[in-house]
Amino acid sequence: MVIPVHDVNPARRTAWVTYALLAANIVVFLLTPGMAGSVVGEGSLAQLCHLQAFLDQYAAVPRQLIHHQMPRLVPTGEIGTGPQGAGCVVGPPPYDKSPELSVLTAMFLHGGWLHLLGNMLFLWIFGNNIEDRMGHLRFLLFYVACGYAASYGFAVLNNASADPLIGASGAIAGVLGAYLVLYPRARVWVLVPFLVFLPLRLPAWTVLGLWFVLQAVYSSGGGLSDAGTVAYAAHIAGFLAGMLIAWPLRPGTPPPPEPRGIVFGRRARPRHTW
Repeated sequence: MVIPVHDVNPARRTAWVTYALLAANIVVFLLTPGMAGSVVGEGSLAQLCHLQAFLDQYAAVPRQLIHHQMPRLVPTGEIGTGPQGAGCVVGPPPYDKSPELSVLTAMFLHGGWLHLLGNMLFLWIFGNNIEDRMGHLRFLLFYVACGYAASYGFAVLNNASADPLIGASGAIAGVLGAYLVLYPRARVWVLVPFLVFLPLRLPAWTVLGLWFVLQAVYSSGGGLSDAGTVAYAAHIAGFLAGMLIAWPLRPGTPPPPEPRGIVFGRRARPRHTW
């Protein structure tokens, strides 16, 4: 997998919504109960119980989204001692959860620093151009719509699952799909792991196309052994939703600037755009 670090596609206006989404995701992560231990690599049972209770209330759960089957017992956030030792206490939920609203709250929750930083990197690189093309309000609505499409797409395929679904990956996958439609020829600086990290400047269709293919491979079970812990099907659904929503904007989208300098180890030749 290549790691994008920068795209050669300057935006015309300040991406205030993208910056606000970046800030909101980071702040929510830092304020999420039980995440303090992840900063230093440690976590107590109390933090784990608080985190389980928090996620049960605010994360999206496929079975709840499709069947509206709410659990009778949920983690309370307290610690108790049973026959097998200390653990998290469960009890009747003290709240009324809206499965539909949980999709929105789940978009701002992350399971760890790598999960958060990986998502924010892609949003930082590709989000500003999509916001520039759509405008601030439409981009925000687009981002949320892709997040919903990703969550419900995953839930339809996993309607019996009671595992919490969290993260901004589905919404950001929609941003990537829109970028592929609107700016397929834009150049993206990436790091390619080959003994060392090699910097290359590749067209966006190559970078994002490879990303999508990997999501499809992992979703089918042909990738990592722990692929079940990542909602790759949600990435695919969000990506396709982003492509479909952005397609009508394609005819009026100005092309990215012509690349200059070194590409694939040689100097790029000038060419006409069309």
